[in-house]
Amino acid sequence: MVFFWSNEGNEPIHVHIAKGQPAANSTKVWLLEKGGCILEHNKSKIPRHDLDVIMDMISAHYFVICDKWKKFYCVDEISFYC
Repeated sequence: MVFFWSNEGNEPIHVHIAKGQPAANSTKVWLLEKGGCILEHNKSKIPRHDLDVIMDMISAHYFVICDKWKKFYCVDEISFYC
């Protein structure tokens, strides 16, 4: 699986997931303000068990992802889905 950044305007913090190279049909996961994450969509059709493992990994690396988001977008504050 590949995690990647993309410029989607002012969308809240999220992660795209795809197998291999970044793709238009990637799966999208929002990070939540109080920690953890929620699935936006699974366009890349990741099997449920694998998706659960990936989402657990995203939750476990929440603070690292937030820090990298701030550095990538050169921001001090992050907006969240909820």
